[in-house]
Amino acid sequence: FHNTARGAEASALVYSIPETAKLNNLRPYYYFRHILTAAEAVRKKGNIDPAKLNFLMPWSAELPEECRKPRHS
Repeated sequence: FHNTARGAEASALVYSIPETAKLNNLRPYYYFRHILTAAEAVRKKGNIDPAKLNFLMPWSAELPEECRKPRHS
């Protein structure tokens, strides 16, 4: 998987998702699970329309509450 350029690119993409979640105060496991599930719902004929993915961005107000880290008081 890592011994090809395409494998390295795929690996970097996968690893960037939990790191981006952490930077946006999200829970990586739940965020990753959500985007994989939700992206499948907007898929058409094997492709995903990028214009319809804004709701999956880490700053989206539409993310389920389980994706967000609880705020400590």
